[in-house]
Amino acid sequence: MEIAILLGSFALLLLLRVPIALTLILSSLITGVYMEIDPSAIFQRMVSGVNSFSLLAIPFFILAGEIMNEGGISRRLINFANVLIGKIRGGLAMVNVLASTFFGGISGSALADTSSLGSVLIPMMKKNKYDSDYAVAVTISSAAQGVLIPPSHNMIIYSTAAGGVSVGALFMGGLGPGLLLGLSLMILTYVIAVRRNYPKGEVIQRKEVPRIMWEGLLGLFTVVIIMGGILSGFFTATESAAIGALYAFIITFFVYREIPFLHMKVILHKTFKTLAMVMFLIATSSSFGWLLALLKVPAIVSETLIGISPNDYVTILLIIIILLGLGMIMDMAPLILIATPILLPVAITVGFDPVHFGVMLILCLSIGLVTPPVGSVLFVGSAIGKISIEKASKGMLPFYAAMIIVLLLVAYIPKISLFLPSLFGY
Repeated sequence: MEIAILLGSFALLLLLRVPIALTLILSSLITGVYMEIDPSAIFQRMVSGVNSFSLLAIPFFILAGEIMNEGGISRRLINFANVLIGKIRGGLAMVNVLASTFFGGISGSALADTSSLGSVLIPMMKKNKYDSDYAVAVTISSAAQGVLIPPSHNMIIYSTAAGGVSVGALFMGGLGPGLLLGLSLMILTYVIAVRRNYPKGEVIQRKEVPRIMWEGLLGLFTVVIIMGGILSGFFTATESAAIGALYAFIITFFVYREIPFLHMKVILHKTFKTLAMVMFLIATSSSFGWLLALLKVPAIVSETLIGISPNDYVTILLIIIILLGLGMIMDMAPLILIATPILLPVAITVGFDPVHFGVMLILCLSIGLVTPPVGSVLFVGSAIGKISIEKASKGMLPFYAAMIIVLLLVAYIPKISLFLPSLFGY
């Protein structure tokens, strides 16, 4: 009965469109009252959920992404990518994917990627006679790399939910699958471009190339600072995030100088707004997860999934189907916090390394970001492209196929996720 009340009230509140963080805490309190648990214990769990040193990296990563986003880094990365591959047929679509790869390494957010790069590239692609649904599909599918390629604050959220998995290992574990996803999308965009006879990219004047390369590399050096500090052991993830944010500040306001210093007020407002949502979500998810563990829901789910088939591969497939289904109806951050304590024990039972499972989880949920009916990135891309959700979803069909293939490769070939972490001693 307690499980039915917890999950039933959660589902009911979601159907009533109550914000997810309030849904989590209200369903926890309702269940706590039924179980005669002192409400203060639930609130104490909320506090302990955000009382983690590793979570201090999140505000710095968000701040660095906001600074670079507002400071014109998106346009510079588009130009940088255009120098590298823009001359190929369908080059503008491939530039879109490559720019998302670069930008994902700075912002760590698929939504920020779509908003900043998409607002430039989608109109540009439409102007160059690319189909609007194709332009939107390329933009939002490539934006999914942003949550895999380090630094990603979603990896930090997973680390917390999984009980302290190494953030450095997760960053390195997500790099290979993120680049594999980007490569597969670039191949797909090229094949479609050739079949539809999309135009080649514009030729960039040779005298402009050094400036474009320099400005692009300055922005990308943010990632080098963050990852270099973590991998060398010189900085913790939190210290690297802080130094990365400081570097982004210097580059934006003293090198690029595209926005006035007073604009920092707007950047801080956006950062605090995002941070407040993320931290409140982590806090409420902590109390909800505590009740799930108290009611032994992870053990019940584990026994049920393993009982369906003795074959580990079938169990993995069932986990993937569950995550893809949940990703279609819920946003990423709450799902990481809810699904991890339930499904991680199952994954470990069938031989998953926690880092491998975390990467697969993030990739599954990134697909959910571009899938109807609740895909936030799909909504933003459709709005920028001025097309319906239905048309955008239809244009996404070949891209869904490519993303699912990459997901299955990552799930069933652990080395894709674990090679780099093992190489660097994690």
